[in-house]
Amino acid sequence: FSCEWAQAHFKFHEPHSDLAYALEVEKGGTRPILMAVQAHIIKYLLFERKTERTHLERLRRIGRREQGQALAAALAELLWAAGGGRGAVICLVTAAVHVVPSGDYKADNVTERIQLFEFSEKAAAQEFILDHMNCFKGEASHGVILFVYSLLFSRTLER
Repeated sequence: FSCEWAQAHFKFHEPHSDLAYALEVEKGGTRPILMAVQAHIIKYLLFERKTERTHLERLRRIGRREQGQALAAALAELLWAAGGGRGAVICLVTAAVHVVPSGDYKADNVTERIQLFEFSEKAAAQEFILDHMNCFKGEASHGVILFVYSLLFSRTLER
């Protein structure tokens, strides 16, 4: 992975600000993925979250907890759709190495440490993501890479 991809993670603008609903997006290869997730975040905040506020206020002035809930809902929705509504796979990086580099494969310190978690219910996948939010939002978390791997495994290699 390029340095840009290795550093990419899901990062919101400051909570309780006019752009609190928005992910911070850099130029480059990860932008399309972040924008797809952003669309689902807005969908969640406008139409799925229960609140007394008007539509514009639903997007603005959300807190850190609401940001995490919106991101978890968006990621789970996309993974569930990739799995055809039959399941989702979430990939996290562990300390243990699961794949030993050989042949043409060059270690990248992410791929060989991925562990798969399978879910047959979207709500359980969403809760798992929420419980492991630091794995997607943390500075050195490789959050976007983990999400792409999760999409691939949710879709399955056969499909």
